[in-house]
Amino acid sequence: MAIDPEKLAEEIANASVMELNSAMKVLEEKYGIKVQAPVAVGAAPATSSAEASAVKEEKTSFNVELKAVGEKKIEVIKVVRDVTGKGLKEAKDLVDAAASAPQMVKENAKKEEAEEMKKKFEAAGATVELK
Repeated sequence: MAIDPEKLAEEIANASVMELNSAMKVLEEKYGIKVQAPVAVGAAPATSSAEASAVKEEKTSFNVELKAVGEKKIEVIKVVRDVTGKGLKEAKDLVDAAASAPQMVKENAKKEEAEEMKKKFEAAGATVELK
């Protein structure tokens, strides 16, 4: 018995997902044929060697962004003053603004410094993101 490829393709196209799944199981169990979903074949985006080495290097500077203040607003203001050296009014304004939208506390901080700031803010009840 010869198989008509056109007829077989039409039957597969019209089959339900459950029917196709059952057919795949029979092919795998009875005949040892592994059926896989097709994978798109295409070239990965080309990157220059400079870009590739930059991706492999660990990020060394971070921006510290205050996302949410939390319940201890005064503590967060104290942390802002401590890590930025800003005055009371500037620190309060930054914390007040962070209540409505994320605010940048410090840009280009070294990794250790940024992580230390994050710990201080989290201890004060604030939410911080390192970017």
